[in-house]
This record gives sequence, C-alpha cells and structure tokens, in this order.
Amino acid sequence: MKKQFEPLFEPLELPNGVKLKNRFVLAPLTHSSSNDDGTTSTAELEHFDKRSKDVGLALTAASNVTDLGKAFPGQPSIAHDSDLDGLKQLATTMKQNGAKAVVQIHHGGAQSLPYLTPGGDVAGPSPITMQSFDESEPHDAREITQTEIAETITAFGEATKRAIDAGFDGVEIHGANHYLIHQFVSPHYNKRTDEWGKDRLKFPLAVIDEVLKVVKAYGNDDFIVGYRLSPEDPEEDGLKMELTETLVKTIIEKPLDYLHVSLMHVFADTKEEKYKGQEKVALLHEWIDGRMPLIGIGSVFTAGEALEAINSPNVDLIAIGRGILLDYNFISKIKSGNEDEIISEFDPNRTDKHHLPPKLWEQLNAQFYPLPRVDK
Repeated sequence: MKKQFEPLFEPLELPNGVKLKNRFVLAPLTHSSSNDDGTTSTAELEHFDKRSKDVGLALTAASNVTDLGKAFPGQPSIAHDSDLDGLKQLATTMKQNGAKAVVQIHHGGAQSLPYLTPGGDVAGPSPITMQSFDESEPHDAREITQTEIAETITAFGEATKRAIDAGFDGVEIHGANHYLIHQFVSPHYNKRTDEWGKDRLKFPLAVIDEVLKVVKAYGNDDFIVGYRLSPEDPEEDGLKMELTETLVKTIIEKPLDYLHVSLMHVFADTKEEKYKGQEKVALLHEWIDGRMPLIGIGSVFTAGEALEAINSPNVDLIAIGRGILLDYNFISKIKSGNEDEIISEFDPNRTDKHHLPPKLWEQLNAQFYPLPRVDK
C-alpha cells in the first residue's frame, strides 16, 4: 500500500466500543436479487461474499420489515421468522473476513410498489400519488392508520430481534431516500393534522426507541445501531436543512453508533437559503458535535476520491456503492498498491459482467442507475 492511502485503513471505534478494521463501508445496495418471497438467494450470497470481504462495515440492501413496506422487486425481507435461515447464511457470509455485518431495516411507505404488496395496498403518512422505482405509471398511496403506525413501529423492533437471532452485528434504521421514516419527517409527504403530523420527529424517534428497547432486551452492549438520513428534499415543499438540523441534534441524544448521510456526491452543497453553498457533510458533522461517526457516500469511483473524503475533516467512514459494484476488488487493489487498476467505468461488453448478480447487471446495463460508462 502506498503511504498516502494509509488513512483509509486506520481502525475506528464506534461509541459502543466496537472496532471497525478500516474506514470503508459497503453501501446498502439495492441488488434486486433476493428470492421472490424475500428470502436469501444464492446470487445474493455470492454478491455479498465478494463485496463485503474487505470493508470494515458491511450493510445489507434495504430489508422490508412488513409486507406492506416492500418497495423493490427482489428486495430482502426481515419481516418473518421464515426469513431467518437465509438471514443466518447472509450474516455468516458478510462477517467471514472480519467485516461487521449490519441489516438495513426499511419500510417503503408511499413508495412501496402495489404489484409487490398484499392486495396492491400502499400507505404513507398522507394520501399521495407518485411513481416509484421501476413503475411506468404513478400509483396512489392512502393514509396509514394510527393502528398501522403502531404496528409498523413494533415491526421495526421485531426485525431487530431477527437480526440479533440471525447473528448480525447491528441494524441501520433507514430514514432516508423518501421512504416511510423520511416521509414522516418531510412536509411534502406528511400533511397529517394529528400528533404524527404536528410533530414530524415523533415517528423516527419512536422507531429509534423501539429498536433500542429490543437491543437492550435481546442484544448485547456491542450490537450496532445506526441511522441513515437524507438531509434535503428536491421538492419545494419538502425537507429543508433547518429541519434536518433539528432532527440530527435530537437523535444524537440517543445511544446510536453512527449517522449515515445519503448523497449522490459526498461533497454536495445544500440548496436552502440559510445554508446555501455549504457542504452538507460539513453541516452534519458540526451538528453531530463529536457524538458519533458520520458515514459519507456519493460518487466515489477511485482511490483518490475515497482518500479525499476521509482526509476531509467531516467524513469518518466512506461508503462505497456504485464503485464497488464495478470492481469488487476496489479496496484490495488500494491495499496492494494497485489502485491504478481499479475498474471505474461500466463496460457492457465485459464477459465477466463485473461479477454482478444477473438482475443487477441488467439494471446497470439498461442505465437504470447513473454510472461512468466506457460507451458514453
């Protein structure tokens, strides 16, 4: 390894005392490769065998906690005890080379897909019509009921218990990317007049508290609990950085182990007038106030870009997503001094198809996700 890259391989200790072997995180990649019933597939295990081997912290794809919350074809499930056998295999695979394995627990809310949910039913904080994931036409989401809200909070706790039983090292609460938890925070999605609308932080805090309660009852002191958020909505009436500031300053009072920001570029600037032009990670790092590490992510395709993120004063861990899809040896090539050999562009003509699960390769080949490409 060249000396300049040594900061990427420094260990980091989480607030609960767990030590990560380096600063790399496997991002929670939507792979669309679980079995149709959400159980773990062979393709999924092969995918994680390759891509979790060199990171310090490995995150699963977003895993739905209820059938109503299913938002992707081939999405992994952690909603049923029948999922446990596969989850145990997945945990073992992800941990076998020293990574800490974490399940991202998720509910699609209004973004759930009617063709995947029971009876085509979709519910979010408030009624809305929207188009999600692979849909060619918009769908309608109804308002989730008070009873269902309580059931969903409980479901996040039950999913946490299954993660513990399966042998995972932790869970990440998915509060980002316009899914249910994010929807309750965002004025664009949450127009309720009850307590779940008047207090936009009530739902995410209830989920956090439920997860922490289960960990205390069934886990151990070194079980990791993280939280992922999107700091700003593109919609004019959506989430602004000022509300995110309140959210962050509230949840850091909880015994969480990290905060994970979802960004398309790790150094993206905010749009909002009060903080316009300031880096989002810089603001988040300031608001976290040293309570827990911040995971950055977004458009890291080279060793230099990963190093730039870690050498900045605002990113403690760097999640690699699309970059590690293109080259599952992204990290090992840096460690061996061969960082110039990292594959950083998608090549539709590669005979090995980037060692991707078939369904994910098809999506990337169809340009479903933005990627540097050799044919553009």
